Amino acid sequence: MTLSTRCFSAFALILLLLPASHVLAAGACGSPATPISAVQGQGDTSPLAGQGVTVEGILTFDARMDGGFSGFYLQQADSETDNNPETSEALFVYTRKKTGEPGERLRVTASVKEFHGLTELANVRSITACGSAPLPRAQVLTLLWPNALESFENMRVKVAQPLTIIDSWNLARYGELTLAAGDQVVPTEYLQPGPQAAQISHRNRQQRLLLDDGRGVRQPNPIPWPPGGLNGKNTVRSGDKIHELLGILDYRFGAWRLQPKKPPVFEPVNTRPPAPARPEDPHVRVMTMNLENYFNGNGEGEGFPTTRGATTAPTLEIQRRRLVEALRRPDPDILAVTELENDGYSDTSAIAQLARALGPQWAFVETPGADGSDQIRTGLLYRSDRIVAETPAERLNTGLFSQRGRPPLAQTFRPEGQRISIQIVVPHLKSKSCRGAKGDNRDRNDGQGCYAKRRTRAAHALVEWIEQLPPIPDLAGTLITGDLNSYFQEEPLQVLQHAGFTSMVHHFHPCTAQQCDHYTYRYKGEKGSLDYALASAALKARVLEAQTWAINADEPRALGYKNNLPGTTASPWRSSDHNPVIIDIRL
Repeated sequence: MTLSTRCFSAFALILLLLPASHVLAAGACGSPATPISAVQGQGDTSPLAGQGVTVEGILTFDARMDGGFSGFYLQQADSETDNNPETSEALFVYTRKKTGEPGERLRVTASVKEFHGLTELANVRSITACGSAPLPRAQVLTLLWPNALESFENMRVKVAQPLTIIDSWNLARYGELTLAAGDQVVPTEYLQPGPQAAQISHRNRQQRLLLDDGRGVRQPNPIPWPPGGLNGKNTVRSGDKIHELLGILDYRFGAWRLQPKKPPVFEPVNTRPPAPARPEDPHVRVMTMNLENYFNGNGEGEGFPTTRGATTAPTLEIQRRRLVEALRRPDPDILAVTELENDGYSDTSAIAQLARALGPQWAFVETPGADGSDQIRTGLLYRSDRIVAETPAERLNTGLFSQRGRPPLAQTFRPEGQRISIQIVVPHLKSKSCRGAKGDNRDRNDGQGCYAKRRTRAAHALVEWIEQLPPIPDLAGTLITGDLNSYFQEEPLQVLQHAGFTSMVHHFHPCTAQQCDHYTYRYKGEKGSLDYALASAALKARVLEAQTWAINADEPRALGYKNNLPGTTASPWRSSDHNPVIIDIRL
């Protein structure tokens, strides 16, 4: 269905000039028929839409099984194509009639229809089996550009090179994986917001292919990918490679997808990493993690469902066990957490129960009455056998944070038996979701999403507040660590960097379009960092290492605690949707 400057063969033109009754007549196998390329036409839609045609071709893929697409794919024999590399030689035939099987030549009389961008035959009047025939050669896909793909619509194809898995959001829902030539990085990780960043993101979306499962059912059971079924030990991670992709190039629901003839080969190149080892030099380890809505009902096993998080007490227990496993393995001294239920500090509060689950050595910072009215808040927990909490904690709950938002938390700590201390500030800025966005908080199409202005104002307020905090003797410096909901080159990060704070993960592990090994989040196929450890100028020289631990963002969301697939009950993998940030500081 692409533009072509070439003419149809004289034979095809004669067929198109025949009266409709001649074209509709089913006829015998081998009788004149409309070429499939003529049905596909020269543009994005068929010139014969709404008309009746008779075509003859080879059944290449049968999707009439239970849960399938209620039809099959029909492709012109290699010897009968129009030899035009810009036109497709295949159609989808929408029918439940049972005639035919793969490798059989069929003669079909039906009406041409456009269905959400897919050219198909529907209202099938007759299907005649014409004997076996060799399958058409699979065409080689080398560039995943829409204009190139259009000419292969519904045809047998194979992908010349391995592709990279960049998203698994719909794996359990529809059996889909999103593939690209390589991993895709959020443009505002390495470019300032603006038209160029928006253009690159648009191009990223166009250079993708979905690996489908040949079925149209929701919640397929078993989950088709990886081969053998998804579970806690048999995972497929974004960043992994897929080889030997062979099947039908399909267009459904606004996306190009491959319906595979056979399972492709999965190569787990992005394997699950161990927890980062602690340095040999004396240091304090700080770990930051978004808990993905840790809510504990009423704290007594009831009060479910809550507005967020686990919906039952047993589900909460699974969530807690998995979070504890993730938070314990790197052996941190201090934990900064976001998306924690804002329900006070009593024995039944979410933070108190999390501390107990971590172990008897764990304590938490309290700021009663200063936590704001949001459903979630930030929090700090620490190993009381290693770390001393010094001055009383403070919250920024004035100005921009007086009516809405999550008040940032500040607390000073020092290692047991030492004099030098560190000030830790934990913010959680407004998300990029556009719900309720008005005025200058709307999406400006510059790559930052909605509420960029609000996040920028919050960053300014955060800097001013830190500067006004009471002076602390023997302070090594300040660490801002939490979820800023902003990628590295976006305006809030620029504000903090201009104030003298350095993203230490980016300092040790720079992120470019070609290589970005440390990130905390994946969204719609692009990866980048929303969570940070930002050191003040005084603290920067004391930082030994800063890194992310890739336990969550690359894993399928189907492995989350709500699904409780086999092998996941006490696993750190996909314990949240954000990767944690880990920073080691010499004090």
